[in-house]
Amino acid sequence: MKMRRILSLDGGGIRGLVSCVWLGGVEDALAQAGKPGLLKNFDLLAGSSTGALVACGLAIGLAPQQMAELYRAQRHTIFPGMADRLWSRTGRFLSQGVSAPRYDGKGLEKVLKKTFGTTTLGQAKKPLLVTSYDTISRTPLVLKSFKPEHADLPMWEVCRASSAAPTYFPAHPMTIEGRKRAMIDGGVVANNPTACAIAEALRKDARVDNAHDLVVLSVGTGERNRPIELKSAQEWGALEWAIPIIDVLFDGNTDAVDYIAQHLVGDGYFRLQAELLTGLDDLDDVSSTNLAGLEAMAQNYLLQASTRKKLAALATRL
Repeated sequence: MKMRRILSLDGGGIRGLVSCVWLGGVEDALAQAGKPGLLKNFDLLAGSSTGALVACGLAIGLAPQQMAELYRAQRHTIFPGMADRLWSRTGRFLSQGVSAPRYDGKGLEKVLKKTFGTTTLGQAKKPLLVTSYDTISRTPLVLKSFKPEHADLPMWEVCRASSAAPTYFPAHPMTIEGRKRAMIDGGVVANNPTACAIAEALRKDARVDNAHDLVVLSVGTGERNRPIELKSAQEWGALEWAIPIIDVLFDGNTDAVDYIAQHLVGDGYFRLQAELLTGLDDLDDVSSTNLAGLEAMAQNYLLQASTRKKLAALATRL
């Protein structure tokens, strides 16, 4: 199985819109180099959390622009506003208590079902892997379109499982490989799934002797720079850390994987990532102001000379 050229997509909630804008820039660079569309230039797609949604969308033939529009049009369904959240939490109070997840997941499931319908993971047009974590067995799961045991899994459920961020969405029940699972966000395993994809390529592609034979495009969703002051880090307990610790864990493993991939792959590794302004870094801020800020940041990044040079080099390597 050919897996030399890898496209990997980070998690990041609504900031998946940033990834879609950057992928549009990759398509433009490929077109300028006289090369075909995005999907034809990669052998393996990998995604975590919101990156799983984008990767699965690409794998069924949707363009980056279509995926970007999905985020714009469906953002309030995926992340309902305060009034809808309060109503939902009131209904869940008796069964889930005061610490119920911020969202009930029904809106997310509605969008995923509409987008993917009855498509199964095995129907992906390119080899595809998605990360998640089973809280029952306490093990990470990498769901693969090319693994017979995973081929019949509904694609919408795979995305739902990978995007069940603790404190934001409930875990998603699935039966996988004959076992009942409670699936949560792939970000707790690998918010940046690049290392998983590299390992898979080294294992599956006989033509790849080492990681330096690979061409890897790793696409972020923007990097947080909001500090947690020493006083807070020293004094916060379980209640105060509940949501911030998820962001810290996601950011930490994203940066660690980036470091590993750079050293494994060398000059065949290309990373699209930019620092987020404070206020643009929430996973679930779907306000028009925030979306406009995210899109402006993403477009400005594409206009930078260093980014244009990077994309031109990537197009040449592909």
